[in-house]
Amino acid sequence: MEFFKTMLPEDHILMDEPMDRHTTFRIGGPARCLVTIDTVSQLARAFSYLQKAGWDYFLLGNGSNLLVGDKGYRGVVIRLGRDFADVSVRGDRLEAGAGAALSAAARTAMEAGLTGLEFASGIPGTLGGAVRMNAGAYGGEMAQVVEEVQIMAPDGEILTLDNETMEFGYRTSAIRNRPYTVLSVTLRLSLGDREQIGEVMRDLAERRRKKQPLEYPSAGSTFRRPEGYFAGKLIMDAGLAGMRCGGAQISEKHCGFIINTDHATAADVARLIAETKKTVQDRFGVRLEPEVIFLGDF
Repeated sequence: MEFFKTMLPEDHILMDEPMDRHTTFRIGGPARCLVTIDTVSQLARAFSYLQKAGWDYFLLGNGSNLLVGDKGYRGVVIRLGRDFADVSVRGDRLEAGAGAALSAAARTAMEAGLTGLEFASGIPGTLGGAVRMNAGAYGGEMAQVVEEVQIMAPDGEILTLDNETMEFGYRTSAIRNRPYTVLSVTLRLSLGDREQIGEVMRDLAERRRKKQPLEYPSAGSTFRRPEGYFAGKLIMDAGLAGMRCGGAQISEKHCGFIINTDHATAADVARLIAETKKTVQDRFGVRLEPEVIFLGDF
């Protein structure tokens, strides 16, 4: 990884970095190298080098829907740093880098008296990941507020996509399964009352605390919502509430969550996901699809 030493500070390059430090599951073996990239030009140079060298790489957000294998990841993990964390307001637009936390973006919108992003205030991810997967909660989703998305292609070309071109769908977009990297996002919001916006955000936070197992490490909702069903209810109706594999458990508080209760391994979680899918398929004929991204060697 000598290349990265030519353009990054020493503390931006971490070798054999344990990924349990970088996922909300608090699970994962070491990445061969984790680098923090601060600028768009650095990112373009990094992509060029990694492709020429034949290295696998993965762009890390907040690690909030990621399960890294116990044996780790033999490629390079890229984390977006300084320039990608900026959030600013221009009229009724909020402009933010892909590395900005959704919670920070929602808070900035609230402070500016802009409404429309309240639903995202408790989603533990970054703006880039949220746009890629059209994240949503409590009746809101990114498709409702995204105006433009600036992306980088693997060859370093920078493109700007509008809302229609992003082809948003349920937990997906035109770039979800394509090798594009979100650089920044422009959200179009509406003028509102700051106090009312804050009250909505506080109410949603309280609803999350009551209904979700936030006291345990997890990756949020483990499964996508099957058309016509709710994954959590199917799992509960299958009698799987509280089911364990090692240190991983289906939450009794919300069966849509698999939680790390006692030093769970990635293998524990993967096995529990597989057994849950099989049971629900056998009982109800419904196929559950994980929302969680699997990375590395298990």
